[in-house]
Amino acid sequence: MIPDRLVIGTRGSDLALWQAQWVQGELRRNIPSLAVNLSIIKTTGDKILDSPLSKIGDKGLFTREIEHALLKKHIDIAVHSLKDMPTQTPDGLSIGAITEREDVRDSFIPHPAKHYRSFNDLPYSATIATGSLRRKCQLLHRRADLQIIDIRGNIQTRFNKLARSTWDGMLLAYAGIHRLGMDAAIGFLLEPDEMLPAPGQGTLGIEIRTEDEQTQRYVETLNHIPTARAALSERALLRHLEGGCQIPIGAFGLVRDGILTLNAMVGSLDGTKLIRDSASGSDDDPETLGRQLAEKLLREGADVILRDIRTSGATL
Repeated sequence: MIPDRLVIGTRGSDLALWQAQWVQGELRRNIPSLAVNLSIIKTTGDKILDSPLSKIGDKGLFTREIEHALLKKHIDIAVHSLKDMPTQTPDGLSIGAITEREDVRDSFIPHPAKHYRSFNDLPYSATIATGSLRRKCQLLHRRADLQIIDIRGNIQTRFNKLARSTWDGMLLAYAGIHRLGMDAAIGFLLEPDEMLPAPGQGTLGIEIRTEDEQTQRYVETLNHIPTARAALSERALLRHLEGGCQIPIGAFGLVRDGILTLNAMVGSLDGTKLIRDSASGSDDDPETLGRQLAEKLLREGADVILRDIRTSGATL
C-alpha cells in the first residue's frame, strides 16, 4: 500500500521550521494527494547553548535525536541544513535528496548602531562574533588584529545578543538570513574567494530510511542534481579530512557545463596558517574529486595543521 501521508521531523527554530515548511510545500505541490505534517524534535545542539560547538563536539549535535525518531518510524523524513549533517549517516538511513542551493556566501551583520558596509570599514581590533572556527580562521588570516568571540543560539537569539553588546558585528550564513526575510540587516557579503563556506552550506539534506523506496520516490522530486553533485564532493572532502566543527575547513563546489570545480581550505585556529587549493573534473564522480582534493591539501601541509589542532584540544 502506497502511503498517502508523510511526517517531517525538524528542529523548532524559526529557520528550521522555514526549511521544513518549504519542503512540506514543495512535496504538496509535486504530489497533491500527499498529506505532509511536521513533528518538532529538540536536539542536543538546541539544549546546550553555553559552550562553543567546537568544545562539545559535532557528531550529530543537530541531527541525532531526529535520526533516532526516523529509525523508530516516528517520522518519515528528516529535514536538515546539510552543513549540520555528519558525513556518515547512521546504518539504515541515507540522504534521499539535496535541494537546490541558496546563495552560499557568508554575511556580515553590523551592530545596529554601526554602519560597516565592507570588510575594510572595520576598525582596528574590531570585535566580531561567530560560532564557527572556519570563519574565525579565515577572518584572522586576513586581519590578525580582529577580536573573535563565540556566539551560539538561533538567528533571533544572536541578533538580540548583538544588539545588547558592544561588538562591531557578527557573521552568519546568508541563506538563513535571506530565508527569514532579514536581508536589511546585512552590512556586506563575503565572496567565496574571501571566505569559503562550510561544506553543504546553503542547501538542505532530506534524510530517509534506506529501505523506504516509496518515500525515496517522493523526495527525489526535490533533488537538484548540480547542487547534489557539488555537495557530495564537499562532504567527501570533509569526510576524508575527518573534519567537523572542531576543525577550520571550508569547501565550495560548483557545476558548470558538466565540469565540477571544488575549492577548499584548511587552516589553523589562529589563522596564521591557511592552505587553499582547488580541483576540477567531470561531475559524474564527485566523491572521488573530493577525496583527491583532500589528499592534495594533506600533501601541501594540511596534515600538520590537522594534527596540531587535534593534539592541542583548542577551541574557539
